Amino acid sequence: MNETENLSERTIDFQELLTSQQTLLLSTASASCVPDLSYAPFVRDQAGYFYIFVSELACHTANLFNNPLASVMFIRPESEARNLFARERAVFNCSVKALDRDEPTYTAQLTALQDKFGEVVSVLRSLSDFHLFALCPESGQYVAGFGRAYTINVEDDTLSPLTKKQG
Repeated sequence: MNETENLSERTIDFQELLTSQQTLLLSTASASCVPDLSYAPFVRDQAGYFYIFVSELACHTANLFNNPLASVMFIRPESEARNLFARERAVFNCSVKALDRDEPTYTAQLTALQDKFGEVVSVLRSLSDFHLFALCPESGQYVAGFGRAYTINVEDDTLSPLTKKQG
């Protein structure tokens, strides 16, 4: 298999990983740099932004307001992994934007969340402590297995082989 076919196949695998997930793993840090790991249901728009609707009761919400950077990860379940040392995964480093309730994007993305997750979203929507955030990917990496690591072009979700970092 040539490199172009390999990249094409890996891109399909990468897209399938993202579309197979309903939640993302969310890494945030407090204003004093204390890390927090959590998860949230999400929708993704055509621009590649991830949208999450989260409560002020969760640490990650305060973290997102105070330190608007996050990493998100999508990872193949352990039960589907060929080798637990090389689980298929995609990680994005994101800038974060809180959306105001009067923004058109707010309504559109909450409708998308409701379409995907059902009536629970309409209940959560009525609660004042829930906030909608856009997670805007700035860089990404996809690991398909041992020796198969790629940089994700966040503009178009294309992949290129990851080169070894020089130390």
